[in-house]
Amino acid sequence: MAIQVTRRQLIKALAAAGMLSQLPAANVFANTNALGKGNTKPLYIDGLSFLPEDLADLGASKLDAYLCDISAIEAIEQADGTTNYKRTYNACVKSIGEALTRVNANPDKLLLGLSAKDIQTAHDSGRTAVFFQIQGADCVEQSINQDLNQVDEFYERGLRVLQLTHHYGNQFSGGALDNDGKQGLNLPLTKAGHQLIHKLNSKRMLIDVSHSSPQSALDSAKASRVPIVQSHGAVRAIVNHARCSPDEVIKVIADTGGLFGVFMMTFWLTTEHTPTTDHYLAQLKHVANVGGIDAVAIANDYPLRGHEKLLELGNDNAEGVKQYIEWWHSLQARGVLGFDHEPQHVVIPALNHIERMERIDTALSHAGFSSGDRAKIMGGNWQRVLTEVLG
Repeated sequence: MAIQVTRRQLIKALAAAGMLSQLPAANVFANTNALGKGNTKPLYIDGLSFLPEDLADLGASKLDAYLCDISAIEAIEQADGTTNYKRTYNACVKSIGEALTRVNANPDKLLLGLSAKDIQTAHDSGRTAVFFQIQGADCVEQSINQDLNQVDEFYERGLRVLQLTHHYGNQFSGGALDNDGKQGLNLPLTKAGHQLIHKLNSKRMLIDVSHSSPQSALDSAKASRVPIVQSHGAVRAIVNHARCSPDEVIKVIADTGGLFGVFMMTFWLTTEHTPTTDHYLAQLKHVANVGGIDAVAIANDYPLRGHEKLLELGNDNAEGVKQYIEWWHSLQARGVLGFDHEPQHVVIPALNHIERMERIDTALSHAGFSSGDRAKIMGGNWQRVLTEVLG
């Protein structure tokens, strides 16, 4: 009888046998020696942010690379009266063109990430590598019957990471917030979704299941031939919410050799009144317990310097959370899982800061994480996955 071995099991077996040192340096978990010159700071790679208005934020963040959401949206009213924000083809073709123009106009600060090698190139030249990402495959729906040739078009424009959907389902994937007015739907990956997974694998593009329904995430992991990721999310075992992922999703992503990035949106990190760095570390520890240390990563989902509205408010969470209440109540009225609990905050004040990565690294050290594990969490796991998927 054939024995099925997951990528995660293979990686652990190689480590146990001392064989990882025989692999090319780019494939090792964390390139802790990448910085050279006596500097032992690990690579800092973030799972999701945006091109900053002030490019000085790149250096201040100390990021070597990050997944850069360059998508644009159109507001689409749903049949049930709620609003879905779809990343349409027209909006995203325009936005990726504008982003590419900006990157090319600032070669001293930015480097378009096309392969994992660009991470080290950016670091060595004092720049930041940005890997273009779109938060929703709505932008390629029109080409389902044309061999998904819009994927080819976005690839040629620099796209390297595609998220299947955002909150609500589309023609490819179920969404985390899909609901019939009484209960969540947990819809599976569609036939077109399987076609998209195959296409992205063939193009060597990274599949992101953030915002997908749990079943679609499970289906995607099974269908993909290479690691998949949830670039930004949180743990349902800690906050029982539709936008948070159950343990089975974390585990199946890890079993592909992929990773799970924990983001900064605190109403999905803790239900306690005052969010702290300890709550963020608790999320990272849970992912490590379920998926292994090689599955843990950092994400932001805010601008590089932090949630700008909260920064304007001096990180006053009680005031800042008010901007989410109307949306929250609209889903509360439909009985969507977790929206019955009133949100009390938006950010962890200590981490809503341009130096967030350095502060997380320090907090991990104080919490007893080894330098090797910190290197994996802070960027090494991203480097490994991007190397395997993008080349």
